Amino acid sequence: MSDPDPLAGSPLFREIQRILMAGSGPVNWELARQVGIATVAGSGEDAEPSAEEHRVLEEAVRMSEIALSDATGIPSPALQVRAIRRSGWVEEGTTSLRPLFEPLAARVSALLSEARREGPEVPPEGAPMMEAMLGQLSPLLMGAQVGTVLGHLGQGALSGFEVPLPREGPAGALFVVPNLAAFEREWSLGPLELRTWVALHETAHALTLGRDWVAPHIQHVLGELAQGMDFDLAGLEARMAGLDPTDPAALSEALGDPSELFGGEPSDERRLLIRRFQSFLAAAEGHADHLVGVAGRRRLPTFDRIQEAMRRRHEGRSEEERIVERLFGLPADPEPYRLGRAFCAKVAELTDEPTLARMWGSADSLPSYPELEEPSLWLARMA
Repeated sequence: MSDPDPLAGSPLFREIQRILMAGSGPVNWELARQVGIATVAGSGEDAEPSAEEHRVLEEAVRMSEIALSDATGIPSPALQVRAIRRSGWVEEGTTSLRPLFEPLAARVSALLSEARREGPEVPPEGAPMMEAMLGQLSPLLMGAQVGTVLGHLGQGALSGFEVPLPREGPAGALFVVPNLAAFEREWSLGPLELRTWVALHETAHALTLGRDWVAPHIQHVLGELAQGMDFDLAGLEARMAGLDPTDPAALSEALGDPSELFGGEPSDERRLLIRRFQSFLAAAEGHADHLVGVAGRRRLPTFDRIQEAMRRRHEGRSEEERIVERLFGLPADPEPYRLGRAFCAKVAELTDEPTLARMWGSADSLPSYPELEEPSLWLARMA
C-alpha cells in the first residue's frame, strides 16, 4: 500500500513546515532569521569571538559605565556584555527589533487584504483560497524582507545599537567582533582604542534608551507612524490585477519592497509625527555622540581619527542601511542628527551634563524639533 503522504518524512519538507508554522503575527521571524543569516554569510569569515576579545570589551564597558554615569547622573543598569558574530547580530535583531518592524508589517498585511477585497473580482470558489494565501504569505514575504534588511545591517554593524532605538530584552552591550576587526583594518585604527570608542557609544545608548518609559513611548510613536502612512492602494491594485491565487510568486512580485507602497504627500498630522520621531532620533544619537566626546577625548589619543572614520562611515550608509528612514517613509535627511549634536553641545556649554541628561526624565522632557533648533527654548521649559 502506497504512503498517502510520501513527503511527510522528508527533512526538507519538515524544515518547510517548521518555517511555515513558526509563530504567528505579521512577520515570520524564523524565515527572517534564516534569510538574515544567509545574507551575512557573504561577508566573509565570521569566527566566534575569543575569551580575550570578550575580556577587553567587558573592561571597556565597565569603564564606560562609570564615566558616563558620573557625567550624566543616570545610574548604569550593569550591562551584560556580549561579544558576538555577524550571525549573532541577526539572531539578536530578530528578537530585540521586533517593535520596529511589526507595526509596519501589520499595516502592510491589513492593506493587502483590503486591496484584495477591493481589487478585481475573485470567483467565489477562489476567495477562501486567496484569503488563506494572503494570511500565510504576507508574514512569509515580510519575513523575507525583514531578514534581508537585518542581513544588510549585520554585514557592517559594530554594536547592538546600530539603530538608535530601544531594544527588547535585558539591558546589554553587544559587539560584533568580526566587523570591528574589519573596520579597524580598513582605517588603520588601534584595536583597544576603537573598542573603547564603540563601548562608550553603546553604553551611552544603553543608559538613555534603557529608561523604563522609552520603549513604550517609541512603540506608540511607531504604531502611529505606521497607521498614518499614505498607501498607494491604486498602485497595489494595479500590481495585483489578474493575480492568480494559486501562484505565490505573483504575490511576492506584487508586494515588492513594502517601503515602496507608501508615498504621496503627507498630511499635516503625519508631518508632526515625522518631526516627533526625527526629534527622538536626533536626541538619542546626538546625546550618545556628545557623551562619547565628553569621555573619549580625555582617554583616547587617537580620538579624532576614530571620530572622522565614524563620520565617514555614517555618511556612506547604503539605502539598505537606512532602515528607519526606509521603513517609515522618512526623508533621508542628516539635518536632524546635526541639530541633535549641536543641541547637546549648546545645552552642556550653557549648563552642565546632568542638566542635559534631564531630557531622559520622561517623554515630556524630550526636546521638540523647534527646541532642537533653539536650545534656549528647552532650557526655559526645563528650568
